[in-house]
Amino acid sequence: MSATSRIEDAFPRGLLRPELFIGVLSSVSAQAVRFNLNEAGSPSGAHFLGGRYGKGEVGEFVLIEGQINLLLGRVVEIHLPEPERRSVNASHSKVPDLDAAGTIQLLGSVAMDSLRVTAGVESYPRLGDRVYAAPHNFVANLPSLMESEGSPESKVLLKLGSIDVALESAVSIRPEKLFGRHCAILGATGGGKSWTTARIIEECIKYKTKIILLDATGEYRGFSGEHVEHFHLGNPVETAIGSQPRSLPPTCFVESDFIALFEPAGKVQGPKMRAAMRSLRLAQLVPTVASNGIIKKIDQSKGTVIAAEQQAGVSGNLDDPRQEFDVSKLIAQIEQECVYPDGFGVGKGVKDTTKWGGDSGEVSYCLSLMSRISAVLTSSSFECVFKSTDPALTAAIADFVSNDKRLLRICLSGVAYEFKAREITANVIGRHLLNLARNGAFKNSPVVVIVDEAHNFLGRQVGGEDAVARLDAFELIAKEGRKYGLNICLTTQRPRDITEGVLSQMGTLVVHRLTNDRDREVVERACGEIDRSASSFLPNLKPGEAAIIGADFPIPLTIQIFPPNARPKSDGPDYQKHWQLDPPTP
Repeated sequence: MSATSRIEDAFPRGLLRPELFIGVLSSVSAQAVRFNLNEAGSPSGAHFLGGRYGKGEVGEFVLIEGQINLLLGRVVEIHLPEPERRSVNASHSKVPDLDAAGTIQLLGSVAMDSLRVTAGVESYPRLGDRVYAAPHNFVANLPSLMESEGSPESKVLLKLGSIDVALESAVSIRPEKLFGRHCAILGATGGGKSWTTARIIEECIKYKTKIILLDATGEYRGFSGEHVEHFHLGNPVETAIGSQPRSLPPTCFVESDFIALFEPAGKVQGPKMRAAMRSLRLAQLVPTVASNGIIKKIDQSKGTVIAAEQQAGVSGNLDDPRQEFDVSKLIAQIEQECVYPDGFGVGKGVKDTTKWGGDSGEVSYCLSLMSRISAVLTSSSFECVFKSTDPALTAAIADFVSNDKRLLRICLSGVAYEFKAREITANVIGRHLLNLARNGAFKNSPVVVIVDEAHNFLGRQVGGEDAVARLDAFELIAKEGRKYGLNICLTTQRPRDITEGVLSQMGTLVVHRLTNDRDREVVERACGEIDRSASSFLPNLKPGEAAIIGADFPIPLTIQIFPPNARPKSDGPDYQKHWQLDPPTP
């Protein structure tokens, strides 16, 4: 049975019900139409088939009975002519002849035969065409009605929310529409963003999904069940039941990560640190040329080292930023790099190019770099990287891809912000996932990575002006991950801190209340499917109410998200409980 056939069965008595008649058109323009309200003087809406209808309230979806097809619109304004303004007062029960008018934003066209909905206006209505409130179950089925002809029957549907409190108005969305072109969940604090994220995860893990959640604050630790795994880095204040500690091996870090960590400054520190990392890669590849894990250069012969560099399989890896090395030897190796490039032979002042010279005095320029490296390597912020003996997180991710688990939650709340530890750690995890995707790990098992508090991790640059490193792993996932079976879902309360290049890659936006003008402007620029009329509703959305916008939702759909069972633990302190005075002693 096709999608349109199923929808037609849902409306056996048609869409344009006389009980939902609102008024008739009085003006038509290219972007909007105006209509005379039939029941403008009624002090309240009406109830029909278990749902409440405003019959002309701002924000209500309406259907216009055109000459060729139906038009779907939304009421954006209701007003009275100036002479009629004083006819309304607080004591009136109904003014039967109230001369009110409204403005409807035209959203799309509805085919009369199949009820298929398309964005845009196929043919404009005429003056006098009638306007009806759109049935709630019709609005709830818009995601299905906007599918292309011949779409297969959907067996995996995510039941996210409803148009109205009536049960028949529940909205279900295919995961292809939600995640297929990446997704972003946006909203100011208290708008319901975390609840929406939790609800989406709950709906997904009912099926054979693969979701990796980077939990920045630990608020999603309430998920449980046989298909859920919890791991944490560092020492969170609160851990989920059954959560296991994991480490992030230094071998996951590349050269740019260490530059971001150690921030070499000036014209000496950067080249010396890169040279030291190159030498340590050689020590890793050819251990016989190293002494205690480092390559000694002060007054040493170059021959053995040069021969090792020219070995097959070595020379190509020395400058590979992904080639691992022992970072604990970095300080000692930098000291060995601070030498003259050539020594001196038997004759006074004759250079000997076969060996390095003595200490060049450049160590003094690198002392601040060495101090920072020592501080980072011994910092508790990076205990899960440089000092932990816990199993590797990379192995846990590899197991998750092949086992029957559906949700892998990685808690980052135990990783401090000192030395940009949390941002760099998350970026390393993101790059590891992208490398797995490029190698085909997710070809037969697509993965959605959900990044909570994404504004902390995307669009960041760390380091000084002499050594700037961009933390761009999740940006690269947004740009190229989809073709490898890796999709991303970002959640943030600060859309303005996410680069427009990344937001423009998000095919679907789930937008909660946004009160900041800059946030709304970013959403408008990033999503060509929303205009100012639609975005004007965003500051007034109720908690838990969200507008779904995107390439697969050319007609913005506003729904009330169902509360999740595993509710995020994001409540603030209970001041009434903790601040109350003890009762006086009798």
